[in-house]
Amino acid sequence: MTADLVRHGGADAHGGADAHGGADAHGGADTRFGADAAQGEKPWSPGRERGPSPRQGDRLRPLSRRQIEDRFEDLGDLYEETSGGTRAGTRSRAEFLRRLAGDVRRPGFTLLIAENTTLTACAYGFPVHGADPWWQGCDTRLPRTVRGLAVTGGLFAVSGIVVPPRVRTHYQDRDWNLARRLQRRLLDDHAPALGVTLVPATDTETLTAYRAWGWRDVVAEARDPRPSAGACRVLLLGR
Repeated sequence: MTADLVRHGGADAHGGADAHGGADAHGGADTRFGADAAQGEKPWSPGRERGPSPRQGDRLRPLSRRQIEDRFEDLGDLYEETSGGTRAGTRSRAEFLRRLAGDVRRPGFTLLIAENTTLTACAYGFPVHGADPWWQGCDTRLPRTVRGLAVTGGLFAVSGIVVPPRVRTHYQDRDWNLARRLQRRLLDDHAPALGVTLVPATDTETLTAYRAWGWRDVVAEARDPRPSAGACRVLLLGR
């Protein structure tokens, strides 16, 4: 599945993150970034860059499978709100929940939420191996080192990062950026695995966001010169 990035960040794919900065693991990241989901939040001001993180009040914690089930509709609401609450966002909400329901059943699945007085963001993923159908749609022949990690279970697929739009566009290089905090916590909880995600090659917005959050493109041994419409780029993230 690909990464879901909210805006997740990408189209439904077979191997990556949902970026909405997350993604469905079947081919690319979900790229529907939208209006800011935080109700009543003060407008962003450059002057707020100084001092403590503007997101320092967001507490990160994992949800159990039962808790995910109990908050399933809340997660759908979060996705829809961070997609702008548009008619397109409403349609994508059902797609997001469908993908999430499939991911939750995978061994080792983990979902983190960020919250203050309300649910503000989430990120999730699962361990992925070399023969996993998750890689479908990948437009590269993976280097030997990456293939070796996939065989030994050294890769953790970050399937979705659902964050408000400003997290994607403001202070992406700061350690306290909410997307960075979420992805770092996911990997810390699954050390020593590296993070991996798939983003549709045509989804430049999600690729830009992920790269700004520290993800790097895999240098392929070979790349299809004429990739299919759903072809995905492979990105890696260390801790």
